[in-house]
Amino acid sequence: MKTEIPYPFIAIEGNIGSGKSTLAKMLAEHLNARLILEEFEDNSFLPKFYEDARRYAFPLEMSFLASRFNQLKKQLPEQDLFKEYVISDYIFAKCLLFSKVNLDEDEYDLYYRLFTIIDQQLPRPDLLIYLHCPVEKLQWNIANRGRIYERHIKDTYLQDLQQAYFSYLNNRTDLRILMIDCSQIDFVNNTDHYLKILNLLSESYTHGIHQHRLQDYS
Repeated sequence: MKTEIPYPFIAIEGNIGSGKSTLAKMLAEHLNARLILEEFEDNSFLPKFYEDARRYAFPLEMSFLASRFNQLKKQLPEQDLFKEYVISDYIFAKCLLFSKVNLDEDEYDLYYRLFTIIDQQLPRPDLLIYLHCPVEKLQWNIANRGRIYERHIKDTYLQDLQQAYFSYLNNRTDLRILMIDCSQIDFVNNTDHYLKILNLLSESYTHGIHQHRLQDYS
């Protein structure tokens, strides 16, 4: 039975290894939605950044700024008569959050000016889902997916990104934000856990943050 969800455009965010792409794929299949996945694997700067962050941070962030904007600008306005929903595994503001952590102050100031110019051209999601995981679980997920260039990601880097996300979300009173604590659930391998998340999407939310901690009762 199809779950009635009142949000045509849903974006999913979270730290590295939080499961946002996996959940986006699951929801898109369930809802017969158009799926937008970030094309990060095509970015040649990404492996270089993890080897030498200081040298490659600015070209990495600039390349992501361009690729994310081009992808969203092209795909979001398109209409599909056979698909009621759009599911994305990122928001454009992700550019700003990662650049805040990765760039020096003068580089970030320049980056911020460019970001604010083009950010106004993109629509906002009707619902933003943020998947929160503790750093230990993030590292476990990162290790299990086996991307070689991610093998040396430090806990402190993940903590910095987590703080950047929290600061951003707490200041976005113009968005409907569903923050889901995934510390004790496994929506990939446990159908009940996935259905709990799906049921949350059918609820009506006002603007601001709505936190849900899903427990494992199985």
